[in-house]
Amino acid sequence: MPRIFITGSTDGLGRAAAGVLIGEGHHVVLHARSRERAAALSDLAPAAAGVVIADLSSAAETRDLAGQVNQIGRMDAVIHNAGVFLEPSRAATADGHAKTLAVNTLAPYLLTALIGRPDRLIYLSSGLHHAGAGSLRDIDWTSRPWNARQAYAESKLHVTALALTLARARRTSP
Repeated sequence: MPRIFITGSTDGLGRAAAGVLIGEGHHVVLHARSRERAAALSDLAPAAAGVVIADLSSAAETRDLAGQVNQIGRMDAVIHNAGVFLEPSRAATADGHAKTLAVNTLAPYLLTALIGRPDRLIYLSSGLHHAGAGSLRDIDWTSRPWNARQAYAESKLHVTALALTLARARRTSP
């Protein structure tokens, strides 16, 4: 059975996907932001292929997460599900980025670059990506007044562009 890594497995779509895939016999590696959040996986963890912990708003923890996943072994699929929605303020991460950008855009990019190449990469987005501005000027919201909905829309446009770019690159390379 395939080995699948799912970011943001503690609730919502990530948890639902993990439950279904584990129930079908897949080897699922679960992800939680913290040990406290991992407690929500107590019912799924015994049947999972592993549980990895890292806060995706931190580039250092995201890099460490990639290492944790690579130590488990090659993944057949990676589902980039984790995300933040409507952050009340820009609230800079330790790396100085808006949390929305860090979790929704930068983390999937870093994990894609650092986790051994799986057969499938799945990026969850949102129809709100249609409201994202195409400009890359001030993607980190350091000059513009914070707009949580627009920041989310733009982050989802970025991850959609990442998915399409990788799909094109993989079609043209072995």
